[in-house]
Amino acid sequence: MNIAYHVVGIVAALWIGFSSFSLFTEKQFVTEPLEQYSVPKSWWNWLATAKGAGALGLIAGFFIPAVGIAAAICLVLYFLGASATSIRAGHAGSAIFPVLYLVPAAATVALQLAR
Repeated sequence: MNIAYHVVGIVAALWIGFSSFSLFTEKQFVTEPLEQYSVPKSWWNWLATAKGAGALGLIAGFFIPAVGIAAAICLVLYFLGASATSIRAGHAGSAIFPVLYLVPAAATVALQLAR
């Protein structure tokens, strides 16, 4: 279980960290949906910072479990909000994409609690 937690945690942190980096650098595959959903550009750096902090929190959770649990829960809530934003904007078909980030974050917290 310990190995699974570390593998899933590292993969989740890298994937979510990449998403944060992509938003900071305004890669089109990340910014285009935000524009379609009418997310103000002034929020983008805050959203990228939240994802980056969550990814770092997952890594910190290897050393301070409470931080990892808090980070994973916050990431789950973040990506639930992203899915809700997609649905609210009338793009229900693309609401699955935030869930692809939510699942590894949820798996990380589940594996950490099961340790």
